[in-house]
Amino acid sequence: MYFQRYYLGCLAHASYMIADEKTGVAAVIDPQRDIDQYLSDAAEHGFEIKYVFLTHFHADFVAGHIELRDKAGAKIYLGARAQAGYEFTPVKDGDVVEFGRVRFKILETPGHTPEGISILVFDLDASDRNPHAVLTGDTLFIGDVGRPDLLASIGVTADELADMLYDSLREKLLTLPDETLVYPAHGAGSMCGKNLSTESFSTIGDQRKYNYALQPMSREDFKKIVTAEQPAVPDYFVHDAVLNMQDRQSLDEAMRTSLRPLKLDKVLRLQQDGALVVDVRSDTEFAGAHLSGAINIGLDGKYATWCGTILSKDQPLVVVADPGREAEAIMRLGRIGFDHVEGFLESGPGGLAGRDDVIGKTERITARALADQLEAADSLLVLDVRTPNEWSQANIKGSVNIPLNQLTQRCGELPPDRKIVVHCRSGYRSSMAASLLAREGMTRVLDLVGGIDAWEASHLPLVGNDTAACTTTCSIK
Repeated sequence: MYFQRYYLGCLAHASYMIADEKTGVAAVIDPQRDIDQYLSDAAEHGFEIKYVFLTHFHADFVAGHIELRDKAGAKIYLGARAQAGYEFTPVKDGDVVEFGRVRFKILETPGHTPEGISILVFDLDASDRNPHAVLTGDTLFIGDVGRPDLLASIGVTADELADMLYDSLREKLLTLPDETLVYPAHGAGSMCGKNLSTESFSTIGDQRKYNYALQPMSREDFKKIVTAEQPAVPDYFVHDAVLNMQDRQSLDEAMRTSLRPLKLDKVLRLQQDGALVVDVRSDTEFAGAHLSGAINIGLDGKYATWCGTILSKDQPLVVVADPGREAEAIMRLGRIGFDHVEGFLESGPGGLAGRDDVIGKTERITARALADQLEAADSLLVLDVRTPNEWSQANIKGSVNIPLNQLTQRCGELPPDRKIVVHCRSGYRSSMAASLLAREGMTRVLDLVGGIDAWEASHLPLVGNDTAACTTTCSIK
């Protein structure tokens, strides 16, 4: 049996290809939308990808089942409760798919979503009784379980899903042998849970011992603990879940219409008509010079997740990237189903040469300079755009916390007559925040270089959660 795990760090997403080396038949489970790596590996090993399984309708990315169907001729398999707008084979508890000396046995494990399944993987050369591994999708993670509150499925409440999850874990997955390997669909950084491990795999036995959600507890206690302190859900999650149910266009088709160079005058016309310009360069490059009104979301970070959080799925997009990185920026938007890209600025930032009338800059300030100004002036407002939990652990005294994902809706709370210094942990999120505020017409915004990490490295004071500092609900004076 050939077993390969693929990991997409920016979305904390794991997918798998499993094949029988003798017959050359392969299956891909929970593929990402750009499928070249699966096709390349299959060609290298002489495999034919005949099957593609989705453990559930993913909400945080658009899966590559349509692409594998169209390019490789793979048949799509979904849980028996799934409803989709394309042809698929429904599988239920106990169903078996066998190819060569590889056997898949299906467990229906609803809870994260109603149609969720887990796949028992047998290497028949080793044992036909004990599974080698279980692919748990988003039902069971390493260190956590799937959250039941994403509301990605119409007509099912979080409470009903939590009931299903409790039963799926205890009546299905925890009945497996302790030595069964556990391979989930996400790792640390995913918003599909709150306590995911950085480990690639585990065992049922270890999860039985160490996973907080698998400890003995009542149903009601379980429901409380798995819904508490979950990260905020980006708006694009429902959009992606719906796309995964539909017979949509392929990524190749989307790229053909989106990957086109645009002259600056065309970009300006699109911008005037309501398109949003996304500058994907680093915060330092963006601060130096950018197209006025552009939003900075750097490629070298959690680019897709923040694009889905900040941008609208209905608003046309134009990308500004360093030459050679345009395809990457547009493809990664495609991973979350943002196919509404009109094109990219020809020559990237070089396309702005000689047009000082449309160039904006972000003023920046160092930690030491900010400390000096805070001592000298009362008119300066420090805006922390980290999460409330980050803010409560350590913050600059007197700072105001508005998380980045709430900033557009809450920027009216900020005083227009005060100079605002915005910061996050390292500078990635604060550059986004500064660009969003500038787009809202706020002209007295500075970005703290290096964020709170630089503040701490400069040995400047921080306060924590037992200090009476300003909170997210405080009155901004």
